[in-house]
Amino acid sequence: MKYIKDLESDTKNLKMELMKICWYMRGGMTWQESLNLSPDEREIVSKLVKENLDTAKKTGQPFF
Repeated sequence: MKYIKDLESDTKNLKMELMKICWYMRGGMTWQESLNLSPDEREIVSKLVKENLDTAKKTGQPFF
């Protein structure tokens, strides 16, 4: 039973990560495209988003 709960939690976390990527990409990546990302690609995109968000905060520019 614990295995199933862990799997459900992992699935939910992955979906949340992919939804965030799609949201930050603002149409630059579809949900279907995000499902095809490898773990390394997801990590790279997430780092890029974080860097851009940090830059926007430092410069006072809006982050769309």
